[in-house]
Amino acid sequence: MDSFTKKEQIGILLIVFIIIITLGFKFFMKDIIKPKDDIMEITSFEETINLEEDRVSDNENKIIMVHISGQVYNPGIVELEIGDRVIDAVKLAGGLKKDADIDKINLAKKLEDEEKVHIPKIGEELTSDIIHSNDFKEKSLKTNINTCAKEELVSLPGIGDVIADRIIEYRKGNTFKSIEDIKNVSGIGDKKFEGIKELITVK
Repeated sequence: MDSFTKKEQIGILLIVFIIIITLGFKFFMKDIIKPKDDIMEITSFEETINLEEDRVSDNENKIIMVHISGQVYNPGIVELEIGDRVIDAVKLAGGLKKDADIDKINLAKKLEDEEKVHIPKIGEELTSDIIHSNDFKEKSLKTNINTCAKEELVSLPGIGDVIADRIIEYRKGNTFKSIEDIKNVSGIGDKKFEGIKELITVK
């Protein structure tokens, strides 16, 4: 630098200093901005999770549970979506048996959660618990063991024709005052009772 004057040397040093400061400032700002990018990524990830949770919640809200009994091949509880009709429940229950009285069923009716649908047999005398109308529904999901038809009893888990006949025979001379009384019927022990207690009522 001997060939440069003192002023020129100072000018060169000043330029170098400015360059160093500028580069340092850029790196410094990069480090400051980077965490903000990370925050944006985290926020975006959380929003995605929330959207997925909302979708799951929406799907759960669309599900309804319906109890179908009577002249279907697989009576019991079926899982449907809001807006589904009796025909959809029948399909999930394996379809109608040949003895089903379809003149007493409104297959086009929309179903609600906790509803019960009974498919009667031709010639079957409907009990007071079964609403025989265009709506054709029973608001309660539970089977009234004091008044229900045999077809409803055999739709319960573990209850076949023989035990259903015993229940009907028992209630001819007795009234089930509580659901536990059904254990007085031969063939229904604690284990079988545990499987049906949430599906029956005496009222």
